[in-house]
Amino acid sequence: MDELLLGVGSGGIERIVVARIRAGADLLESIEEVIRREGINKGIFLSAVGGLRKAVFRGLRRLPVEFPVTDEDRLYLEIEQPLELLSLSGHVSPREDGQPNIHAHFSAATVNEDSIVTLGGHLTRGTITALKVAVVIAVLEGIAMRSVYGSESRSEELVVS
Repeated sequence: MDELLLGVGSGGIERIVVARIRAGADLLESIEEVIRREGINKGIFLSAVGGLRKAVFRGLRRLPVEFPVTDEDRLYLEIEQPLELLSLSGHVSPREDGQPNIHAHFSAATVNEDSIVTLGGHLTRGTITALKVAVVIAVLEGIAMRSVYGSESRSEELVVS
């Protein structure tokens, strides 16, 4: 039988970093700045809340017959109206060159006529903050995790051991 898990690691939380993001900032660029300033090499996103004025969600339309996934396989959905940032999940792990790799997904809610609609997807550049945005990152210690080029996916993958 094939292994169900490709790797398991354990460690602890070294510290928690909370960052308040200014209005009008690109959310991903702001997270990159927090990671740079705080020297975060390994971490997980615990939460994010606040208002957005624009969100760009990236999702898969289809899995390709042959990897890697390209933009033709993806949908970029841009919403330019008030949204409530509901969650942020994912991880920060060092690439082979030592630079941090951010793999983050987020969800946000917006009003559509008389309904509240929630959307989610991969966080990309172009998601712009509006007000009261805070991001919380747990900095990890004692866990072997890194981002490497995967031969099957032909893209960056998380490796834990």
